[in-house]
Amino acid sequence: MVPLMTRLVTITDARAPRAEPPESPPPRVRAREPGPRPDWLRVRYHRNETFRALERLKEGLGLVTVCEEARCPNIDECWSAGTATFMLMGDVCTRRCGFCAVDKGTPRALDPREPAHTAEAIRRMGVRHAVITSVNRDDLPDGGSAHFAATVRAIRAAAPDTRVEVLIPDFEGDLDAVDRVLDAGPRVVAHNTETVPRLYRRVRPQAAYERTLGVLRHIAQRPGIMSKTGIMLGLGEADDEVEDVMWALRDVGCHILSLGQFLSPTARHLAVDRWVTPDTFARLAEVGRAMGFTHVEAGPMVRSSYMAHRPFDEASR
Repeated sequence: MVPLMTRLVTITDARAPRAEPPESPPPRVRAREPGPRPDWLRVRYHRNETFRALERLKEGLGLVTVCEEARCPNIDECWSAGTATFMLMGDVCTRRCGFCAVDKGTPRALDPREPAHTAEAIRRMGVRHAVITSVNRDDLPDGGSAHFAATVRAIRAAAPDTRVEVLIPDFEGDLDAVDRVLDAGPRVVAHNTETVPRLYRRVRPQAAYERTLGVLRHIAQRPGIMSKTGIMLGLGEADDEVEDVMWALRDVGCHILSLGQFLSPTARHLAVDRWVTPDTFARLAEVGRAMGFTHVEAGPMVRSSYMAHRPFDEASR
């Protein structure tokens, strides 16, 4: 016997045209940003002849800057001041981090002229503090560490008064590769932590939090070299998680810390979870200094190499 409710519905359908089933609601798509960008994230552009001269110089030497590839919001401020962060080994990365705008895929072969060209650009720019980074090159047996080392040596030969900072990958945990870079004699060696361990699988699927700490510990043990790292805020972490990571970084001897707001480069990348206020950054900077970091650079627009010379300028005062 048909249940009463079903029988009633059947009779009603027989007397009237069948109604179209309601459309399914569209899938809920999370907004890329949590509302309009606040005033403290508005970028003011100040391009001048120094900026244009640097652009012509790097194009003439066939170089890549992370300022452009990573869509850094500070590009005008830094370039117009005559500083830039150069990216080695091409503009295609072998990893697929959810926050990064650099192209992913199969990279091209290394350019053996790149170390000399990078050094020449730095010499002609007259920079006091040069930052050198790279894409991940997990396709290379040494992760590109020999190329890093060759670049550092070329800069030291061409511009001996320039302080050299390198921002390196984790080289898949190969500490011999890390030593290859350290042996070249950079003043600062950075490797970014990026986020809290709970979010690593989503943010850095081909990296590992403990591996990052191991690389930073290894760097900090080398006399005469300062270790540095950076963390992005706004990916879904809580402030207490950030502080836990800061303590872990101090435990492995990390000297310099940068904290900045994550900005999603495109709709294909991770969404911004929250806007972190300048007051929060200021508080975390104070916490970091109390923990014993030599220098903390913190603010919504701070990026890994932003004002990279500042710890040394402050120490000389």
